[in-house]
Amino acid sequence: MGKEYRILVVDDDPSIVSILAAALTGEGYQVLTAHDGQTACGIAATQSPSLIIMDVMMPQCNGILATMRIRQESNVPILMLSAKAEGSDRVLGLEAGADDYLIKPFYQQELLARVKALLRRYDDLGSIREEKPEGQIKIGDIALDTAGKRLIVRGDPVRLTATEFKILRVLMSNPGRVYSAEELYERVWDSDAYSVENTVMVHISRIREKMELNPKKPEYLKVVWGIGYVFEAP
Repeated sequence: MGKEYRILVVDDDPSIVSILAAALTGEGYQVLTAHDGQTACGIAATQSPSLIIMDVMMPQCNGILATMRIRQESNVPILMLSAKAEGSDRVLGLEAGADDYLIKPFYQQELLARVKALLRRYDDLGSIREEKPEGQIKIGDIALDTAGKRLIVRGDPVRLTATEFKILRVLMSNPGRVYSAEELYERVWDSDAYSVENTVMVHISRIREKMELNPKKPEYLKVVWGIGYVFEAP
């Protein structure tokens, strides 16, 4: 499975890059490396990696800035690494466009599991393999094109990351049903949910920015306080 994927590892610490590269190569992945955000942006633009593992703290162009630049052109999965456990760092990374994050130090097997889950989600979006047409889910003037793997907002196509697409597919496939943050996380991230409210909330906020006329007063993607999230017609 792994040999068809190229993973870009970005960290200003050569020892970490070397350790991650060895672990990923051992799983059959091809590995590209960079030691700063600017170089990472260039590689992302020219070599089309299947996934990026991005450290937050780097000199000059840090991981958050690099992620924002990459997101302007690509929906490639981005797993962000942070040496800080503070929630603010995690939120900043997710708001910049990262799909998931890990706090250093982490277990190698946990990183490999996150990589596999992100790549499965990326395939599901159709960015690597073409899939048979499925159809379209339409609610009001919002449509999720499950064949073309894209969102149509009031007639205009909108770019989604693989994570955003899967969140919307879960919610729009069951309009009116409320999903807790934990349930959404387990369905979308393919992982057990522990303290995931901030992670899910940031992704929901990013989706609202892309589709709601007034993201602060959403018509479609709503929060049911104390319970979870729901997609419904206005």
